[in-house]
Amino acid sequence: MLYKARTKSKELLIMELLNTRMDYEGEVLFDALTEKLQCECIILNDLLLNINNTNFQIDSLIITSEKNYLFEVKNYEGDYYHESDMLFKITKSEIINPLHQLNRSNYLLRQLLLNLGFNPQIDASVVFINPNFTLYQAPLNKPFIFPTQLDQYWDKLNTKPSKLNRKHKKLADQLISLHITESPYQQLPSYDYEQVRKGITCVQCKSFSIYIEGRKCVCKECRHEELVTAAVIRSVKEFKLLFPDHRITTNAIHEWCQMVPSKKRIRRILNNNFNQVGVRQWTYYE
Repeated sequence: MLYKARTKSKELLIMELLNTRMDYEGEVLFDALTEKLQCECIILNDLLLNINNTNFQIDSLIITSEKNYLFEVKNYEGDYYHESDMLFKITKSEIINPLHQLNRSNYLLRQLLLNLGFNPQIDASVVFINPNFTLYQAPLNKPFIFPTQLDQYWDKLNTKPSKLNRKHKKLADQLISLHITESPYQQLPSYDYEQVRKGITCVQCKSFSIYIEGRKCVCKECRHEELVTAAVIRSVKEFKLLFPDHRITTNAIHEWCQMVPSKKRIRRILNNNFNQVGVRQWTYYE
């Protein structure tokens, strides 16, 4: 039984970018799968909670009579590998290990349940929902659920006896009542670099249907034209807003924009419009 639907933040600037660049297909697919569960359960999606002045977000929580199932849902696509408790893309770039996020949420949720007087037993897992995801050297002792394992996982959950009572509904109601909605900033969904779509968007219609023609970016959808320089500067500002901890480098912006084939062109735009810090391979821009 779906008890709390997935919600989205109202933080205007960041959410406009995320709504354009973020693919919620993974969460939608996961929700579609959980809604088909036959066992007696309560499903809570997209909770933002607080304990001891610490906020934490839950992608999905399934309450059964036996225990609570906590899920961190990731829509990563492509080839990755696991090494020394870290995740890397095949290109050698490190990403945040979702297991660290899961462990944090698991710990804080357990403390919250204890404070509320409910069963603190939690089965926590990271779900990789995208069928085009591959994790090489995946450790067998980590709570990872891969796309090919999902059907078997749900079948196993359905076979577990579950009979809900008033206490389970009370828990669901209390968690929903504690869901943070006051601060727009705090309602921002969790996201990371790998989940966000790269490329230059049309400044007018927000589509990614852009091609470069000389000094201009042209949109195939609405035919709007924008100077490449202006489009790159706008994209840098979007990058900085979404990922304030990432350094603005030629390589980073080249990957972010994608439509500009020449790194020299990117470097020239950065040199002419931003302050350069450092030299050679240590150069970045502010």
